[in-house]
Amino acid sequence: MIGALFFLGVFATIVTLVWTGAQLFRTTDDPLADRLLELQTATVATTAERARQRPGRGFMNRFVRLIGGLPGGQDWIKGSEKRLRQAGYRGENALKTYMLIAVSALVVCPGGMLWLTRNDPASAFTGLIAGGIFGFIGPQFALGKLATRYRQSLQDGLPDTVDLLGIVLGTGLALDQAMLRVSEEMQFIYPALANEFYTVVMQVRAGQERAKAFNSFARRTGIEDIKALSAMIVQSERFGTSLAHALKVYADALRMRRRLRADAAVAKAGIKMLFPIVLFILPVLFVITLVPGMLSVLKDLKVLGR
Repeated sequence: MIGALFFLGVFATIVTLVWTGAQLFRTTDDPLADRLLELQTATVATTAERARQRPGRGFMNRFVRLIGGLPGGQDWIKGSEKRLRQAGYRGENALKTYMLIAVSALVVCPGGMLWLTRNDPASAFTGLIAGGIFGFIGPQFALGKLATRYRQSLQDGLPDTVDLLGIVLGTGLALDQAMLRVSEEMQFIYPALANEFYTVVMQVRAGQERAKAFNSFARRTGIEDIKALSAMIVQSERFGTSLAHALKVYADALRMRRRLRADAAVAKAGIKMLFPIVLFILPVLFVITLVPGMLSVLKDLKVLGR
């Protein structure tokens, strides 16, 4: 009976995780709606603060309020929201679904380890601790990998996108129209960076100052090259210098940095391959080359012994 209840709980948890994951990945950015919400509230509130302002709206808001009321819950919510933004998930339900996944993993993993070690009380405590550590670190590790992959995609597409932006600006278009055209052209090549450019344009159209929009762009991505690009665009607009020429020079510098990063990765490959060679390839090579000779010697010694 207990085993059936456990498997039923595991099945319900898996269904919940699949549903929340689908909701998380289906979420899209809506900068205009975000700006209108900001104008209505006159503040830039976090997801937890908005959930507290709307206490009666659904299970997810009550769940956020419950987690935020725990010791250290607010810091965990803010840190998770920051990492989600850096991973490209900025919808209103992104934080709620991630918190539900993290809490479910924190409950299911220790429970699963406790059920697997139910016949061995000596290892049940160790399994419970291991399951708790895995359930706590696993979602954060996965989110960190998603954020790293998202930043890498932005970093890879930045040189070509900046170069194209300089070319479009050279045709006489304004900055907003040029960024919108570049986002349309790069949508199928670098969709992450194209969406970021589109978000900046929509924020400016919604009434936000261009400097604040670019500063927000640099802050939510956390990439130094994008920070430098944002500062260059803001300074060029402030002092009236030629932005097209500056972008061309900056695109060349970005390509040089990308080439240097590739050279550094190639240089590190030899060192990274050293440990697999020593641990896995050399022992097999020694067995293949030495064992036949040793067997032949042992056979000859046995014949001589007779």
